[in-house]
Amino acid sequence: MSRTYSAKEVFLTVQGEGGQAGRSAVFLRFAGCNLWSGLERDRASATCTFCDTDFVGTNGGGGGKFTTPEAMADHVASMWRGRERDPKLVVCTGGEPLMQLDAPLIEALHARRFEIAVETNGTITAPAGIDWICVSPKASAPVLQISGQELKLVFPQAQALPDRFENLAFEHFWLQPMDGPDQAANTVLAMDYCLTHPRWRLSIQTHKYIGVR
Repeated sequence: MSRTYSAKEVFLTVQGEGGQAGRSAVFLRFAGCNLWSGLERDRASATCTFCDTDFVGTNGGGGGKFTTPEAMADHVASMWRGRERDPKLVVCTGGEPLMQLDAPLIEALHARRFEIAVETNGTITAPAGIDWICVSPKASAPVLQISGQELKLVFPQAQALPDRFENLAFEHFWLQPMDGPDQAANTVLAMDYCLTHPRWRLSIQTHKYIGVR
C-alpha cells in the first residue's frame, strides 16, 4: 500500500547535540506529532507542553509531500554536499518521526548510502534497520522503545524523573536543560544532577549557541 510522506522541512546542517554532535547531517523533519498538535491553542492540554519546534504543515525550507519512499529519499540525497565517499547521515526528527518513517523509506535511504538516525519520543517502537536511535521521553507518556544509542531527557520534568529511565538499554544517557525563560536555572539543576549521578551527561544544544538550525 502506497503512502505519502509529509516533511515540514529538509535541510543540511551540523548535528548540534548528543553523541553525534559536530557531524554533517541532512535533517528530515517530519510533520505531525502524537503528543501535541503543534497548535498553541492545544498546548496546555497536550501531553508534551514545552516543545519549541514548528512541525505543522509542509511549508518549511525543503518541505513538501512525497508520494513514494524513493522520491523522499532522492529529496534527502539532493541536500547532501559532501564528497561521494564520505559517510552520509540523515537525522529523522519531528514532531514524531516514527509516525511516518517505515521500512520502505529506511530501505530507500540506505540504498543512497545514508546512515539513519532518529530522534523520537519513544512512544512508538522503531522499525528495524535504523542505525542510531535517540529517545527523548516526554512527561507521563509511555516509553515503548526501550533500547538504542541515546536516551536524552529534557530536564527537569516533574513526570519524567531520570531514575525512571536509567535502567533501560541505552549506551548514553543525557540530561538536556529545558529551554525557555528558566534555561539558566535548569542548566544548573542538570549540572548538579550529573555531578551526583555520573551515569548521566550534560547535553548542550550547541546549534542554538552558534546560530544554526
